[in-house]
Formats: sequence, structure tokens, C-alpha cells
Amino acid sequence: MRRIKPGGRLGIVGGGQLGRMIAIAAANYGLKVHVLAPDGDSPAFDVAAEHTVAAYDDAAALEAFAGRVDVVTYEFENIPHATAQRLAARAPLHPSAAALATTQDRLSEKGFVNGLGIPTAPFRAVDTSADLDAALAEIGRPAVLKTRRFGYDGKGQQMIRAEGPCDASAILAGFGGAPCILEGFVPFEREISVVAARAADGAFAAFDPCANEHRDHILASTHVPAPDLAPETAAEAIRIAQAIAEALDYVGVLAVEMFLVVEGGAQRLVVNEIAPRVHNSGHWTIEGALTSQFAQHVRAVCGWPLGDPARVGGMAVEMHNLIGAQADDWARLLAQPGTHLHLYGKGEARPGRKMGHLTRLKP
Repeated sequence: MRRIKPGGRLGIVGGGQLGRMIAIAAANYGLKVHVLAPDGDSPAFDVAAEHTVAAYDDAAALEAFAGRVDVVTYEFENIPHATAQRLAARAPLHPSAAALATTQDRLSEKGFVNGLGIPTAPFRAVDTSADLDAALAEIGRPAVLKTRRFGYDGKGQQMIRAEGPCDASAILAGFGGAPCILEGFVPFEREISVVAARAADGAFAAFDPCANEHRDHILASTHVPAPDLAPETAAEAIRIAQAIAEALDYVGVLAVEMFLVVEGGAQRLVVNEIAPRVHNSGHWTIEGALTSQFAQHVRAVCGWPLGDPARVGGMAVEMHNLIGAQADDWARLLAQPGTHLHLYGKGEARPGRKMGHLTRLKP
């Protein structure tokens, strides 16, 4: 893998807050950043040396963009696979188009994880009401029906509860004909995630597993270290993340979301999803780790040595998302001792929109 030297150009597909924070980390390493995104007010544009406003299927814009950078990465997994392939034909792309294809479809992702001998919830493909009836007969209720692609923050999914009637045709009608997957409900204690990085030479570095709390299907807070997580369970979580990264021949930062299940006092892990990118549950690493997830991603995709993922001084860290109007309280938050505030430069504070986050370190 060619090493990109300081002064080189990193291309980022996607202009949201993740792209913004990758761009800031890259600038700290003396790299120039070029962001491509379809929205003219994308937050990442404010901190990039150059940007292109273009749709993700604009072939001419993609060709020009790839020709102006030394390496390309992306900030979210919902770019079309054809876009990734077109970019990879012109410039090094990390993570690869193959890794993207595996992880952006929930059905292929779960089949891939199970193929590694790693447990997931039971699942079945659902395209018709007959498929849904058959899947429910096998898996049972409660269960969760999800679109195979493009779902995030609770969008594109519906809980099918154990009680009450279940009209498969009516349920599927709400998904607009999109291919779906039915997943069995996992009675979990909490959700944890492992954010980790892998380099092209196989080097691997994982941040400490963290515990995540959601409100209205959106990540509200992350706590590190994860409370009540047994040391052997934490080690297993990191082993799972490494096995997934190696099987994907992954280059860059990824997150593996897992359910912590406690049965008879024993802990076990069930993989929920893979995010082939920097992740909201890793935002705590900006102040809380010796190398942030964003700096780590830049290092990996540019062919640099990975940094130390250890927590700063062994401190406990908590991260809280600022959703919608919560960001309007920025002055009071700044006045709180020990609070590190990050605002993403978004114009409108709509309900459910991630406007920023704050981090606190504690002994």
C-alpha cells in the first residue's frame, strides 16, 4: 500500500459530521482534504481545502474528484456500490468496495458474520407477505422487520410484538416494497460496541469496548469503560471485531455493535451490526484516547502506522449527543467544568438531527 505523505490529498465521499471530523484530523497531519457531497451546505465543506457538490451517481464528477486526490475514503455506508467501484478504478479506496458491499446489506452482513462462527440474532430474508409469515413461524415473535439497506437511527424498521394480530401484507406495505430482513428479538442487557482500526499490513488496534444508550432509536450517550462488562467478555468483543476486520481484509476504522446477553450470571455477545466507517460511539476518543478514531482512520487509509488507542490516563469517559434543540444550550454547556463541546456547523436544529456532542472525562 502506497503511503500518502503530508501535503497529499485525501478524498472524502460524504459531507456530514463524520466527514467533518475526519477532515479536521487529516488537516492536523498536514494533509489536504477534498470532500464530495450532494448538499451545498454540507458541514465538512467548512473545514476542507476543496469540495465538490455533486450527486453520488454523477460519473463525470466522480472521475474528476478521484483524479484530484491520492486516496479516497467515505464517511457513511449508503453510497451506491457502483460509486465505490468507479472511484476504486481511479484511486485507492479504503475501506474497499467489497467490504462496503458486504456491510451495506443486512442480509449479506449477517450471513458473513455467521460464516465466521460469530452469533447473530436468527434472521430470514423477506420479500413477500408469504415470506414474512414463514419467517415469523420459524423465528417467532417478538421480532424486528428491517429494510436490508439504508436504515439508520431506527428508520426502516418495525417491531412485531408477541401479542396482538399480525397482518403481514399490511406490515410490508409500510416498507414500500423494499427488500427486508426479519430478525429475532434478542433479550439483551445493553448494547456495546467496539471501534477498531486495521491497516493494510494487518496491524490492528481497538479502543476499549463502550456501552451505548439510545433514546427514540438514536444514540444518546456512550460510556467507557462499559459498566459491568467482564474482562473476558471485553476481550471477546475485541476478538470478534478483529476477526471481522481480517475476514473483510479491511483498511480503516470500523465499529461492531453487539448485544450483551446475560443468562444465569454468564455473559455472551451477539453481533447486531457492522458500521464500515468511523462511528458515533467512538466520538469519545477525540479527548478520551491517545489517538482519536478520526486520526486513526486517516492513519490507516493513508498507509501510516496506527496510533495508540489507550484511554488517556485510564480515565472513564462519557459522550452525549446533542440532538435537535439541545445544541441551543451551548453557552451553558461550555460553562460546565471539564466539558468538551463539539458543534457540527449545521444550520437547522430539526428534531432527531445530530447537531453536536459533548465529552467528559472522569477519574
